[in-house]
Amino acid sequence: MRTLLIVDDEPRTRLGIQKTLTAWSAGRHRIETAASGVEALEWLKANTAHVIITDVRMPEIDGLQMLEALARRGPLPVIVVISGHAEFDYARKALQLGAFDYILKPLDKDILMETVQRALQLEEGRERMQAMEKLVDAKLLEVGRSEARLGAPIKDAIGYIEAHLEEPISMKQVADLMHLNASYFSVLFKEQTGVTFSDYLTRIRLQKAKELLVSTRLPISDIAEKVGYGTAKYFIKVFKDNEGSSPRQYRVQVLEEDRSIR
Repeated sequence: MRTLLIVDDEPRTRLGIQKTLTAWSAGRHRIETAASGVEALEWLKANTAHVIITDVRMPEIDGLQMLEALARRGPLPVIVVISGHAEFDYARKALQLGAFDYILKPLDKDILMETVQRALQLEEGRERMQAMEKLVDAKLLEVGRSEARLGAPIKDAIGYIEAHLEEPISMKQVADLMHLNASYFSVLFKEQTGVTFSDYLTRIRLQKAKELLVSTRLPISDIAEKVGYGTAKYFIKVFKDNEGSSPRQYRVQVLEEDRSIR
């Protein structure tokens, strides 16, 4: 359930937005309110808001100061700013600070609901991206980004590995296929990719395993075979040593954090 926080010092506006969004939400979302930027910042210390709808003109701490304070704490939630025509400079500044959109007063209910719907879609998209990023090995990403600088033998070696993950693969075997001495190939591979051949092979196998764990319902033993491990027991050991959890625990954790990956 996503949480929406309405921040406005005017009771009529605050309660009017809450009533409109509560009816629109029909129980799908949690709708909270704060009567000031100070109250909102205090509430956010112990709670999470996925979308914040805030006025820009408030006493003590205005909407812009609240955004700045939130930005210092970490990534901003999706922010929708409310402003009057005379306060457009505030709205523009809010957008520069990272707000998603603004709504002009007097508020139109249809525009409010449409803007909040888009804000929620953006927030859900962010969560999906964050969940997918957890599947990506940073070192493999680095190697991929430097692909243009890889020599032909190393590119071909990586292509071979990716195409034959289910099979037993040794460095000597790949070096022979590239018509290179194994010792020279080992040094060349490390120089160009930044990781050893063995480390790369393990990482690419575990990367594929993680993708299969969250995108399929295949048994752990089948996934072990598909990524080149002869036994599930050895696969589980390697996975746990590198990821800090068993394949089964990893699957449950990621799917619970973002069910939209299923």
